[in-house]
Amino acid sequence: MCGIAGYLSFSEKFQESHLKLMTNTIKHRGPDADGFFCDGTVGLGHRRLSILDLSSKANQPMISNNERWVIVFNGEIYNYRELLRQIEVPLKTTGDTEVILELFAKQYVKSVYHFNGMFAFAMYDRLEQDLFIFRDRIGIKPVYYYWDGEDFAFSSELKSLTKLPIELEYNKQALADFLHLGYIPTPHTPYKNVFKMEAGSWLKVNKTGLISEKYWQLTEKLHSKEKQQKLSLYTKEKEAKEYLKSLLESSLNYRLISDVPVGILLSGGIDSSTVAAFAAKQSNSRVDSFTIGFKDSKSNESEFAKSVAQHLGTNHHELMVSIDDVKEIIPKMLDMYDEPFGDTSAVPTSIVSQLARKHVKVALGGDGGDELFFGYGSYSWAERLNNGFWGIFRKPTAQLLKISKKPSFQKAKNLFNYPKKEELASHIFSQEQFYFSKKEIGQLMIESPLTTLLRYPKVPRNLSPAEKQALFDLYYYLPDDLLTKVDRASMWHALEVRVPLLDHRIIEFAINLNPDLKVQGKTTKYLLKQILYDFVPEKLFQRPKQGFSIPMSQWLQTDLKYLIDTHLSKENIEKIGIVRVEMVENMKNKFFKGQTFFYNRLWALIVLHQFLAK
Repeated sequence: MCGIAGYLSFSEKFQESHLKLMTNTIKHRGPDADGFFCDGTVGLGHRRLSILDLSSKANQPMISNNERWVIVFNGEIYNYRELLRQIEVPLKTTGDTEVILELFAKQYVKSVYHFNGMFAFAMYDRLEQDLFIFRDRIGIKPVYYYWDGEDFAFSSELKSLTKLPIELEYNKQALADFLHLGYIPTPHTPYKNVFKMEAGSWLKVNKTGLISEKYWQLTEKLHSKEKQQKLSLYTKEKEAKEYLKSLLESSLNYRLISDVPVGILLSGGIDSSTVAAFAAKQSNSRVDSFTIGFKDSKSNESEFAKSVAQHLGTNHHELMVSIDDVKEIIPKMLDMYDEPFGDTSAVPTSIVSQLARKHVKVALGGDGGDELFFGYGSYSWAERLNNGFWGIFRKPTAQLLKISKKPSFQKAKNLFNYPKKEELASHIFSQEQFYFSKKEIGQLMIESPLTTLLRYPKVPRNLSPAEKQALFDLYYYLPDDLLTKVDRASMWHALEVRVPLLDHRIIEFAINLNPDLKVQGKTTKYLLKQILYDFVPEKLFQRPKQGFSIPMSQWLQTDLKYLIDTHLSKENIEKIGIVRVEMVENMKNKFFKGQTFFYNRLWALIVLHQFLAK
């Protein structure tokens, strides 16, 4: 796991001095070593976090045996030992980087189809002066890039690109998207001419320009209805359970490969507990697990994590977090994420990463289970809002719900007030999280740009509303929020986090699994739970679903109220000049009079104004 940066500039706009500044800016991603390659046109920089082959021979940039190709690589290719059989040249290292390099030298872009892992890497052809960038299938590892039609630059983090001699202009459409979703969706960033690279794609840049292609498309992995129904592993519980269990075993075996200790980020929920169960079973030594808790009982699940850890026999580490710990980390969040990022669980994710890094260099996380096996309430809402009855009576229902001030009623009211049907997926997500609807953004922003219409490609079979909502999450929420959150928070502390549930084989299986094996009655994530209960007693999970959250609504009224007073004061809002003062004042009044479910909106506005002020 590392940080990468680089450029290709035929105009000599970018030079070696810029490369070193870019690379040093992401030193936290790789404190163990740095390296540079420059030939006048291209520059490649690398910061190394040593995980496989800890020797200096494995430092990067690395040049191929035939001296034609140069690579900088961030991530892990877990099946690299199997790929060795396809390589015919002698290797100098025992890690995965050289395997990628030599396989690419032999097979060119087709080599990426063989990789099982999380990765972002750049490959430069010294002969043709072509620069290739690859990103993993689901978007675990990040790539940001600048392109003005002539000069190109890329990095693992946005902060590197802001060090270049380029003019950065705000992308107001992206800022509106942030207020709607709490994150900025790919391919946008807060700046024009700076983009997030799509997951499952590769770029090629040279004198003739830039081209982009998808090598893995999630919707293309969906089977036709006939094929889905024909294969019992997608429709029969026994066969599906056995197959998923074998995939989980294989995925964990891969992700336990390391030359340094591997731990587990254990929240005590279904997903991280499943990962912990397989890791504890398959590891050659007792694994370390890590959790944090809060003194506020509503947000403290540390006791559940401790119970799971005790049952599995992990070496468990627990940290009880105080408001002072939170106050210390919050000023660092903007530097950590570089862009407006509204997910408040980024705070505990950073703290637990810091805890884990004191003991291990690699940790396993549980991301992906909710999206793949229907763990979110938004999937029930998708079914409900696609019901013909509610299509007819949704607006009168919303008017009735408006009378009550209960948070659940207010949420339901907002959900029923959806705009066009093609915007329903983003609306459901937005209002489940209590962010701003598109209509509200039009009223809130002084210059209101159009928000992005978020879509995914056509699919080969009719999907249930829940399946459609899950696809939205897999295309946007998962890579642009959840995986971004974990990558920045963990790499800020030089911790590599691996996500076993997002092995592409598990993804391709889960998206074709019959929905009846994902939800049965009121039981969500049904099949995944049946596997987990073979390891851990079901009674340990008989409680309402609780995300990795903090009591932010309470803190914004007390210990963190200074954030509202500072960033959302009339004077500051007028100075920044992006939203209307009267609307923010109205929200603040409602919040402090008891409508605390508005806290996500206020937090998003705080984050946005912090960013714009900086």
